[in-house]
Amino acid sequence: MYRLRTTVARLGPIAHAGQNISQPRPLRTSNYSNYLEEMYYAWLENPKNVHKSWDVFFRNANAGVPPGLAYQSPLHLNGMSQGAESAPSLLGAEANTKKLVADHLAVHSLIRAYQVRGHHIAKLDPLGISCVDFDDAPCAVGFYGLADSDLDKVFRLPTTTFIGGGESALPLREIIRRLELAYCQHIGVEFMFINDVEQCQWIRQKFETPDIMQFNVAEKRTLLGRMIRSTRFEEFLQRKWSSEKRFGLEGCESLIPALKTIIDISSQSGVESVIMGMPHRGRLNVLANVIRKELEQIFCQFDSKLEAADEGSGDVKYHLGMYHKRMNRVSDKYITLSLVANPSHLEAVDSVVQGKTKAEQFYCGDTEGKRHPTQSATAPCQNMEY
Repeated sequence: MYRLRTTVARLGPIAHAGQNISQPRPLRTSNYSNYLEEMYYAWLENPKNVHKSWDVFFRNANAGVPPGLAYQSPLHLNGMSQGAESAPSLLGAEANTKKLVADHLAVHSLIRAYQVRGHHIAKLDPLGISCVDFDDAPCAVGFYGLADSDLDKVFRLPTTTFIGGGESALPLREIIRRLELAYCQHIGVEFMFINDVEQCQWIRQKFETPDIMQFNVAEKRTLLGRMIRSTRFEEFLQRKWSSEKRFGLEGCESLIPALKTIIDISSQSGVESVIMGMPHRGRLNVLANVIRKELEQIFCQFDSKLEAADEGSGDVKYHLGMYHKRMNRVSDKYITLSLVANPSHLEAVDSVVQGKTKAEQFYCGDTEGKRHPTQSATAPCQNMEY
């Protein structure tokens, strides 16, 4: 009898919950203790004497589950057998829920670890001569309590990643594979220090979206042609004037197709003037293959026997700039390209570029730098600075 009264006392706080549990007899009166005792007595005699929701309820209550958690909606029990042996244990279900939540949080932490530290384990040292040993533990599965047995489990992806593409959930093994492809290959991207959430999301989308780096045949041919022009230019200067100081672009030839692609897209978007500032390294290659300075003028600065078209400023060749307006073949629009000459102190080049850009905008009537591309027909002055 003491056990019965104790159980009834524990079940008292959920009298209103009992109204939704009993299908045969709803609790609509304040005198629910007698009804609970009747149901409990009937359940003690035979669990099949009560509805299966009451069976689960009393089993969980006797197992020590708080009354508020012992209840399970009958809707969740429709697929269960009527026998008491198949009633689920809420204690086990609660433990499984906690484990599921912990695993999902671990997966979210793992995704963020790749976004923050993925560039530390990117393949940026093809010769294997780097002595820097970064700690890659945060990008390991075991660091967050996950095991190899979890690799085939499906986890829901957070909104801070785009590796799913059109899918909202992926197996852990596939999540790791896509993160490795995005952050741990031959391009290392460090961006999580940026305070602007919109900018971070833009970078994530550009790197994480599956197959975003795929190019069609025409784009591949264009990139290949630009890479060939970049590498052959450096090879020619090295072979012809091997003893001359030229600050070559060896190892970074991809700068040329990257700059030209940026200019192509900018021209398609309405930009009509691009102003750039850069260091000594690679300047001659940019002048030749991006600004399209005449090669004869560049070569005359290497060989004193060759006569230049004009005497120039007398500065060294890797300090000189150029201003050139030409047709962009991708957009079929004219675009003005300007590479400012290096000042005496290289760190001052940023302010030189900004000043030149402000001057261009001022003389075009765009004093605030907010002119929309659609207005370029009446007052063309779209500027981009680098």
